[in-house]
Amino acid sequence: MDKTTHGTDPPQLAAAAKAARELGLGFEIVERKPILGNTRAEAQVRITADDAAALYAAVVVPAVPKDTVGPTLMQLERLRPQALLVTDHVTPPVAERLREARVAFIDAAGNAYLRQPGLLVWVTGRKRAAKVTAPAFGRAFQRNGLQVLFVLLCDPTLVNAPFRKLAEMAGVAHGTVGMVMKDLQAQGFVVDLNGKRGTRRLLQRARLLDLWTDAYVRLLRPRTLLKRFYVRAIDDWRTWNPGEHGAEWGGEPAAALLTDYLRPGDLTFYADEVPGTLAALKGFAVEPEPGRMAVVEVRRRFWKLEKADVQKDVVPPVLVYADLVATADARCLEVARMIRDTHVARLLGEG
Repeated sequence: MDKTTHGTDPPQLAAAAKAARELGLGFEIVERKPILGNTRAEAQVRITADDAAALYAAVVVPAVPKDTVGPTLMQLERLRPQALLVTDHVTPPVAERLREARVAFIDAAGNAYLRQPGLLVWVTGRKRAAKVTAPAFGRAFQRNGLQVLFVLLCDPTLVNAPFRKLAEMAGVAHGTVGMVMKDLQAQGFVVDLNGKRGTRRLLQRARLLDLWTDAYVRLLRPRTLLKRFYVRAIDDWRTWNPGEHGAEWGGEPAAALLTDYLRPGDLTFYADEVPGTLAALKGFAVEPEPGRMAVVEVRRRFWKLEKADVQKDVVPPVLVYADLVATADARCLEVARMIRDTHVARLLGEG
């Protein structure tokens, strides 16, 4: 084991120390689990090269496939500009995307991007080394568990609700809630104060949102797509009134309504089924054709929450945030930050 790490560190951290040394860099852990602002890093590390030295807040992400670049960027956002992504392997396309975003990283294979005064490292294209074991998050971060977590993130007070009520709101079996709650307690996200009934608390909500968003993009979101349609134009989308057809705005139009800052490129609805009357009214087509190229996605609504008085016909802000992050588009990430700061922060105990 590298002398800069010990047995309780994630394996990715030891691999990063070894990779840094092979690149001719020094890698020293200054502090473990530092609390920096409203978030926590895995470690504060010092990387040195000749006379140059830079301090980084290392965040361990087991894997960064191309479709989760957005969640990873947002997870690192609150530690910028000192954030250092430590991971198993970064492919060339992901490495380029991280470099464009000025995000420092190093992986177990020795791919790296580090840029500080007197320090510039850019290595990409190295093949994956022996796979580093990723931590298991349990039932809470499987597909049905993510639906329970969504309900809790939207209303943290529901952590004390009866399991049967939570199951109904999340659209899962009663037994799933019990297994998810046990898993969250084991990971330190849920505690029972003094062991008394009704005193359960949801902790580390900001980290929980980061983990949920990453897993949602990978496991749950792909399963929510009911149908993708094409229409002639979406310039009049504000007049569509989806609530009259049993649907709610999600994604970019929802973000536009919450912030009045974004012009939607595509439209997204959440509904229990494809809203047939709206589809007929707006001429939804299943294939693109000349003059009919604007995209409308209909996604499955997987929750049953009482409607918060945030914005008419809009899904919960937590979901708007996650769907914007999923795009990894710089324009959408900027608006995602706004939504987190204005609508989600109070749920996380940040506002």
